[in-house]
Amino acid sequence: MTAYEDILYTVKDKIAVITLNRPDKLNAWTAPMQASVKRAIVDASKDDNVRVILVTGAGRGFCAGADMGNLQQIKPGKWDDRELARADNDVKVEPSNLGPDVSGHYGGRFGYLMSIRKPIIAAINGPCAGIGLVFTLYCDLRFASADAKFTTAFAQRGLIAEHGISWLLPRLVGTAHALDLLFSARKFTADEAQRIGLVNRAFAPEHFMANVTEYARGLADTVSPRAMAVMKAQVWKALYQDLNDAIAVGDAEMQKSFSTEDFKEGVAHFVEKRPAKFTGR
Repeated sequence: MTAYEDILYTVKDKIAVITLNRPDKLNAWTAPMQASVKRAIVDASKDDNVRVILVTGAGRGFCAGADMGNLQQIKPGKWDDRELARADNDVKVEPSNLGPDVSGHYGGRFGYLMSIRKPIIAAINGPCAGIGLVFTLYCDLRFASADAKFTTAFAQRGLIAEHGISWLLPRLVGTAHALDLLFSARKFTADEAQRIGLVNRAFAPEHFMANVTEYARGLADTVSPRAMAVMKAQVWKALYQDLNDAIAVGDAEMQKSFSTEDFKEGVAHFVEKRPAKFTGR
């Protein structure tokens, strides 16, 4: 068993749950947390017992952003050195033959999430700020507790749109909403986050994790893991393609799907009116 720091990692019912675990600091982001999150996600991607990856926070928050003690230690002119020396650089994502390769398009601190061929869900259970918010944008889906609060935070710290949020945020909420959230660094609610498309859905706090887990279990139990893997790669690749390229990739991948076990099972369980037993092959 791999050791993790500042997180908890469990697997149950084909769902890997990664919990940011510094509740006394509202799960403020640290270098050990970053390395552990990446290691846990890569471990989950290689585990045949895992079909969905869920990331949440311990206690009353998701992530309050970067640990302020670490921010105070940053020295001008040393940012590149710090990035090159990141503790998670030795954790590698193995290439997959499912769907088009996207690794060349998504680099930086969190781009590896796009290369993971399993759905990654951010379960935002409370305050979500700064780098914590950035991390969720790299996840495939985002669900929020109705009482969660969000902020980009950067402008109020004299900082800029970091780690690719200037590319991701406008694609989720549009340019005007993105600039509003970045310029003002104002706090906004889960209701607004859902309305502008930042989160897929907001759930009542008392049923939040139950609802998110129910959704994740639906993915784990009722749909083809192979289909999800290919579709995830298709969608992230398509942001760099024109329509004709996306059609060509889709046609080629559909042809491959016809010869898989999951396709045969997909037809069989529908005809036989029984629960699916997908293998991912």
